[in-house]
Amino acid sequence: LHQSCQDHVTPQLRKQGKPRQQVWRVRAAEVVLATGAAERPLVFHGNDRPGIMLAGAVSTYIHRYAVLPGKRPIVFTNNASAWATAFDLARAGAQVQAIVDTRAEVEPQSIAEAKALGIPVYTHSGIVATRGRTRVNLAVIRTLDGQGGVTGPETTLTTDLIAVSGGWSANAALFSHSRGKLTWDPGLQAFRPAVSWQRERSAGGANGKTSFADTFAEGAKAGADAATKAGFTAQPSETPKLELERNIHYRVDTLVEVPSGLEKSKTRAFIDLQNDVQSKDVKQAVQEGYRSIEHVKRYTTTGMGSDQGKLVNVNAFGIIAKALGQTIPETGITTYRQPFKPVTFGALAGQHAGPLYAPRRTTPMHDWHVDRGAIFEPVGDWLRAQTYPKAGESFYQAVQRETKAARTGVGVLDASTLGKIEIKGKDAREFLNRVYTNAWKKLGVGRCRYGLMLKEDAMVFDDGVTACLADDHFHMTTTTGGAARVLGWLEEYLQTEWTDLDVYMNTVTEQWAVASICGPGCERIIAKLCPTLDASEAALPFMAFKESEIDGLPVRVFRISFTGEHSYEINIGASYGLWLWEKIFEVAKSLGIEVTPYGTEAMHVLRAEKGFIIVGQDTDGTVTPVDLRMDGLVKKDADFIGKRSLTRSDTVRTNRKQLVGLLTEDPGVVLMEGAHVIATSTEPAPPVPMLGYVTSSYMSPTLGRSIALALVQSGGKRMGETLYVSRRNGTPIPVKVTEIDFLKTVGGRS
Repeated sequence: LHQSCQDHVTPQLRKQGKPRQQVWRVRAAEVVLATGAAERPLVFHGNDRPGIMLAGAVSTYIHRYAVLPGKRPIVFTNNASAWATAFDLARAGAQVQAIVDTRAEVEPQSIAEAKALGIPVYTHSGIVATRGRTRVNLAVIRTLDGQGGVTGPETTLTTDLIAVSGGWSANAALFSHSRGKLTWDPGLQAFRPAVSWQRERSAGGANGKTSFADTFAEGAKAGADAATKAGFTAQPSETPKLELERNIHYRVDTLVEVPSGLEKSKTRAFIDLQNDVQSKDVKQAVQEGYRSIEHVKRYTTTGMGSDQGKLVNVNAFGIIAKALGQTIPETGITTYRQPFKPVTFGALAGQHAGPLYAPRRTTPMHDWHVDRGAIFEPVGDWLRAQTYPKAGESFYQAVQRETKAARTGVGVLDASTLGKIEIKGKDAREFLNRVYTNAWKKLGVGRCRYGLMLKEDAMVFDDGVTACLADDHFHMTTTTGGAARVLGWLEEYLQTEWTDLDVYMNTVTEQWAVASICGPGCERIIAKLCPTLDASEAALPFMAFKESEIDGLPVRVFRISFTGEHSYEINIGASYGLWLWEKIFEVAKSLGIEVTPYGTEAMHVLRAEKGFIIVGQDTDGTVTPVDLRMDGLVKKDADFIGKRSLTRSDTVRTNRKQLVGLLTEDPGVVLMEGAHVIATSTEPAPPVPMLGYVTSSYMSPTLGRSIALALVQSGGKRMGETLYVSRRNGTPIPVKVTEIDFLKTVGGRS
């Protein structure tokens, strides 16, 4: 149920915190649908002019708003209901020019009432044309010959309003949404409810009733029946006495389109006024071979506007059926879809607004970061500490301080957000061998390996380090934002392509909290944290891990680095994450070591100094391992996902963009990420031939200068070459192409 809570309230009286609209989900024991009926327009030549309205709408203007829509109206109908509109207009002071009814036989009572009010009547006739530019001002009337054409002379009447009625369609959308079955009612010339699927009954106009007396009586009976079946004691309520009921038989003409007497190409008779679909459009669809009502709907877009066909569909069904030489029931109906009326996104979103719009995942150490004034950034679904500014310190200054501290002292990073997937089974090694570009069958227990994953097109999809916990048990890490995507991708292969492999996977991202300690002196902290662990280079070499304990709590200690410094990653049960984090600072203090927490921004600078990539930043879905100049990670003697595509003519081109380093001539100039790399020192006239673009760019406090990574055409062959990076409203910036390990290239470190 869609409820308007405050839209109808003046802004001054609206209550703070209360929604404008809301949606209710109701679980009812029994349901009565009393959604009424919708009046249909008539299809005739020139029916799209301003001033042509539904007869029911005209009566609403008169009775509800005391507005007279026209002074010289014509009422055009194929049923008895619109005659009441003509009488409403006459009694409201309008000079009704005529009632035009397509039926040959009209109720004598209606004829007599029209005569008493001085309204001319044209039976078995139709409006075959209208005139008027900004508003209808003339109607042409002719007699129908009963054979699908017109006969006799034209009658021309001036007018400022044409009230039309093509009959009434039961509002059966909710009924159909509940899987109810409809039936065609020849008397109504409309579909109405027939067989209910759920505990439901329809009443009144929604069930095809056309008089107030029948509607009230059926409503009372339906309500009592629903209440009784829901467990209450109920009797049908007394129906009100009706003094104004027009006791006439409601009958609708079967005519669905009024003939114009013109050629098909010159007839402009609109079925769907919102989508400008004419009768000749659906006839053309049938002529072109469309037979399904659903296909004709989509080919012509009839009934696809915001009204979703509730006004126009029956007319369309009739014209399509006639073109196919069928009856409307044989032709069928289109599917009713929600919502029946337009609903705002806000109502559907409900309380999922503001911070609840996309709830963020946080690490066990999140509150600690908040207390230290961290600035956060969303990474995938996670909130990660970006930097920890001190009082009076800018964002840039904080990042520079954290980067230098992690490189020259000891830094600690909350890496709990890394995607983590447990892979187990006797075929786990074979599985990894097919997933990664490098070899995995001989990886020893207690060792780790970095790997690249490719999609079938050979483009880099994700990367990460996977550790061998046992011969049939592996711990895979992925990028923070790619964990769910990678798991779904791996599961798809296991379930559809490699069903013979005995492999099982589970996501354990939230199971482990991770603290990454790096920099000179971090080994002393690890030694005191884990006194039973030999963390020396000989016992725990790079890309290895060991099980250990901290105060009796089990941990995994990995010798992995994303900074280029001596580093350890400690994995502990997530519920102990904050305890471990605070324990690190406590132990460091006892050793006289200052530990600096650093965020993701400093991490980016640290990894760029060493030339480590970030998938999604230094890759864009068009980059292969060869483009990254990581050819050594591609095995030659075994298959893996994407291997065949590495030999395509496009992927073996020698002029593909490759990852390189860029050093500006002026060390203080930091390039803009995304800026184009060009070959000329002056900006040529557009379009500018682009050699590549900058993927990552930072000021390195360790090296005392700016550094950048870029994808550049044939970059591996351009070492030492001078290129230029374009900038807006300025001359291009000269840069030197280098290798991506800046600590080695600039800092002279191995």
